Amino acid sequence: MPTYDPKNVFAAILKGQLPCHKVYEDELTLAFMDIMPRSDGHVLVIPKAPSRNLLDIEPEDLAAVARTIKKVALAAKDTMNADGITIVQANETAGGQVVFHTHFHVLPRWNGVELRPPAQEMAKPDVLAAQADQMRQALQG
Repeated sequence: MPTYDPKNVFAAILKGQLPCHKVYEDELTLAFMDIMPRSDGHVLVIPKAPSRNLLDIEPEDLAAVARTIKKVALAAKDTMNADGITIVQANETAGGQVVFHTHFHVLPRWNGVELRPPAQEMAKPDVLAAQADQMRQALQG
């Protein structure tokens, strides 16, 4: 399996080299808004420890990510008034992975509304900031 590249975009976000609209953070995980959302309220959840994907993540980091996914999914469903949530995780190029740092997509869903195509349109920063703020407030309350 290929090795982890510490210069990937999510590693840069973790190092503070690139900005993000943070939704949640703890010692082991970070959740932030996807800048090219496939649905309104699309959040990415990543481990802070380096791992390429599900195939090489340490079990403890995966467990921490799973806990954060649940918290974020509940907040996203509530604040976005979604009918459901889709969780997506891809591994390696053949599996559809584009950024090679383990990550999970938390996608609020509504009945009858299709997901937008991946990486098609950047969301407006003020929209992402507002959605992140709503979710942060839900997570605190």
